[in-house]
Amino acid sequence: MKNLLPAGILLLVLSSCSFTPDSEKLISVDEMKRVTSVLSSDEFMGRKPFTLGENLTIAFLAQELQQIGFEPPFEGSYFQAVPMTETTSKVEGPVTIAVRGEKLSFNAPDEVAVSSPDPQENISISNSKMVFAGFGIDSPDDKWDDFKGMDLKGKTLVVLINDPGLYSSDTTLFRGKEMTIFGRWTYKFEEAARKGADAILIIHESLGAGYEFNVPRNSSISARLFIDDKGATKRCKATGWLSEASADKIFSKLGYNVKELRMAATKRDFQPFEMDAAFSVNIKNKITQNTSTNVAGIMRGTKRPDEAIVITAHWDHFGIGEIQNGDSVYNGAVDNGTTMAWAFEIGRAFSKAGKRPERSIILLFPTAEEQGLNGSEYYTEHPIVPMEKTIACLNNDMMVPRGKMNDITMIGFGYSSLDSLYEIVAKKQGRYLLPDPNSHTGLFFRSDHFPFFKKGVPSLWAFGCFDSREHGKEWAVESWDNFIKNVYHTPADNYDPNWDWSGIAEDTRMAFDVAWMLSKSNKKRPRLY
Repeated sequence: MKNLLPAGILLLVLSSCSFTPDSEKLISVDEMKRVTSVLSSDEFMGRKPFTLGENLTIAFLAQELQQIGFEPPFEGSYFQAVPMTETTSKVEGPVTIAVRGEKLSFNAPDEVAVSSPDPQENISISNSKMVFAGFGIDSPDDKWDDFKGMDLKGKTLVVLINDPGLYSSDTTLFRGKEMTIFGRWTYKFEEAARKGADAILIIHESLGAGYEFNVPRNSSISARLFIDDKGATKRCKATGWLSEASADKIFSKLGYNVKELRMAATKRDFQPFEMDAAFSVNIKNKITQNTSTNVAGIMRGTKRPDEAIVITAHWDHFGIGEIQNGDSVYNGAVDNGTTMAWAFEIGRAFSKAGKRPERSIILLFPTAEEQGLNGSEYYTEHPIVPMEKTIACLNNDMMVPRGKMNDITMIGFGYSSLDSLYEIVAKKQGRYLLPDPNSHTGLFFRSDHFPFFKKGVPSLWAFGCFDSREHGKEWAVESWDNFIKNVYHTPADNYDPNWDWSGIAEDTRMAFDVAWMLSKSNKKRPRLY
């Protein structure tokens, strides 16, 4: 017995070290249905920041965090105040563009979707000279300059959406057909402000934008939120989008074809030019300064509590807005109710696992994702655990319950060694990793993992999307496209009790298994590529 005892203790230690929870038994579809149906009910009024809907939402999130055993991380609170300015713009009269002396009138928001991020009540731009500057990119690292010394002070910049690589056969341009940060509208707006432009108009095109014109149209008449940094961020007086038809109308009168201009702008030697045109608009802003709220809970690790894996799912949507097909409540069941349920179920699985993680687990529900990732941007500047000790960010967004999928679509494939961990789980589930087939739409830059990535944290959004086990690839693509075209950011995004949650259940088990591997104290932080 004296000889056997040490071996028995050693076996106990080894079995404890190799402990892996059975995620099949930990994930509850009924709980995910409950969370989604509550958060996307009319009672929550579309979960818009600065409204009663926010109050109801954050109270529900905090209650759920407490029930699954996650502690309040913000000095005893589940809430992190995010100071923001809310601006609602109304265009007074038509938008006018004088082209070669002929005044053209455009309806806002249907033909020109324009608003003002400038925190002033009255914005007036009169006969601002217009400049066309290709894709609006200035990147010395890529040896690319669409401006080439053009003076934009006080002028209106007109640019194309996305990157040159999407429209060119030259795969050496940026990342080829995959969008980079330079293709995003956020970058283009910021670059225009840095160059001193009074206004910027992006020419919409569905392939490059990743959505129809109704998305920027609806955003231009909705309240927009900006982190209140006391004026430190420079912004244009007006920002917006030209519909394809409006752009064609303007440029054809100047003797240009927009499609031909787009192809010409994919060349490094493309020259920006002043258009014989002038932009005028009058905007009234309603401005409210207030605080919205990030919500988070933490399960402290047993060995390295000062290191954490962050699971993110934004809570906000668009509230009550413009009536479409008799409905005005933008419930956001898929965007992002299903994903909040996913995050809670990962947290619940950690609570039921039978052993606490060695590193801390943070469930983070950021505000104002729909307004430009404001909540997650603020969190990464004021984190619970420092960014250098944040091991990874596992994010998700827009999880449509359509049954089991063969693929695991990787939004951010190739950016970090997180890919290898997902590959391990994919093999266990009989699935395969699929690099985002729509990477030209820039989803990697459009959700809450991206602020973490900018801070050097390996980050990913992974979910089954494009290869249905029951219906095949064509059906999966068509159903996803239907969601993006007809449901995304509309009042049609409602809870459906007949949804098939089996695929999201697999995705939840996948994320839990990856998070569990990352939570082991002997596991190194994934590498950025």
